[in-house]
Amino acid sequence: MDNKSFFRENIAVGFMLFALFLGAGNIIFPPLLGQMAGENITISMIGFIITGVGLPLLGIIAVAKNGGDLEVLAGRVNPYFGIIFTSIVYLSVGPFFAIPRTGAVSFSIGIAPFLSEGMKDSWIPLFITTILFFGLTFYLAFNPTKIVDRVGKILTPALLIIICLLAIKSVITPMGEIGQAQGTYIDNAFGESFIQGYLTMDVLASLVFGIVIVQSLVARGVTEKAAQIKITVFAGIIAAAGLVFVYVSLGYIGVTSTSAIGFHDNGGTIISLAAQQLFGQAGNIILSAVIILACLTTSVGLLSANATFFHKIFPKISYKVYLVIFVIFSFAISNFGLADLIQISLPVLVAIYPIAIVLMVFALFGNLFNHAPSVYGVALIFTGVVALYDGIKEAGFEIEAYDNFLSIFPFYEQGIAWVVPALIGGVIGYIMYIVKHK
Repeated sequence: MDNKSFFRENIAVGFMLFALFLGAGNIIFPPLLGQMAGENITISMIGFIITGVGLPLLGIIAVAKNGGDLEVLAGRVNPYFGIIFTSIVYLSVGPFFAIPRTGAVSFSIGIAPFLSEGMKDSWIPLFITTILFFGLTFYLAFNPTKIVDRVGKILTPALLIIICLLAIKSVITPMGEIGQAQGTYIDNAFGESFIQGYLTMDVLASLVFGIVIVQSLVARGVTEKAAQIKITVFAGIIAAAGLVFVYVSLGYIGVTSTSAIGFHDNGGTIISLAAQQLFGQAGNIILSAVIILACLTTSVGLLSANATFFHKIFPKISYKVYLVIFVIFSFAISNFGLADLIQISLPVLVAIYPIAIVLMVFALFGNLFNHAPSVYGVALIFTGVVALYDGIKEAGFEIEAYDNFLSIFPFYEQGIAWVVPALIGGVIGYIMYIVKHK
């Protein structure tokens, strides 16, 4: 393969990774952030991009350095922790929450706006939509070696063209002036936006998608670990650049839309009304295409990653059987509706997200402490006692005394009180490592 062909293939891998990351949530949250941030849009977008782009890119690199396998990465703490935590992450961004959400969002934003009022309240349109959606997801994920061709070379360019149409039109004919900051974005724009980046779930997804990339590279004959890491990092940079473009474009649409469409607390409503304002009825059609394509590519990547992982853990069940199981399960869950899915998933995400971030960051610098399990272990224990309570609190159960204790830590008001305990735990674990070796 000549350099030109090699570069073109790597670009395709980067496009695939970008498309796998770009789900409906990534399209819905930036316009809402834009409306709420107002004149503080710049600092807000920086906070959002750190957690919505920067951390996922670090996640891709961390997993690539460990052979594209989250279980190997988590197994540095303890083999049992590796299996249990990896399974929780895969199921969370797989058939339990994220995959069903792709089907539910495709219907809510891509299909429902075109239905009559009577049909919107019926279960039949959602049922039919999710059957077609997950049937196509199953077909695209059936042969994982062809995901790069199907997603990176076909779906992603179409997705980018549609988003570019919205972005360019909003710049040429802006809907209005930049509005004023609202709520917590007035005094805490950066911190609030930083937390909002969690909702993309892309840090968890970055730990999952590594196995899809490595599998695709192996199918292309790239088996050397150094080459896999190099290509994966290159693909991650392309995906990160694409996500930044999308977030800035959609954030700009949101921040200039308030005078034309008013304030709304739902990002889907904002982008839907903005698309209609920019392109008329054709805007709704364009938006529907964006949402369905974004959901489809993410669903394909998550489904393939889950089937690959669990086939490795329980090899007696084939990859294709896992696809069937997860597709049927996701289809059933998605028919409960989007609101219930988000309500159930949020406490779980709040609990496991900090653990995933700390594991990922410490792994990137693992050579400094020889990947000592004590450093990982103590840091994650200290993180976990804060993060698990945050998840319980998000579910509506609060322990006042413990909450008062956590309030003494920095960043408590920003919702990331786990940062300092994680660092303290890492230092204690490092001291234990030094003492043991002396």
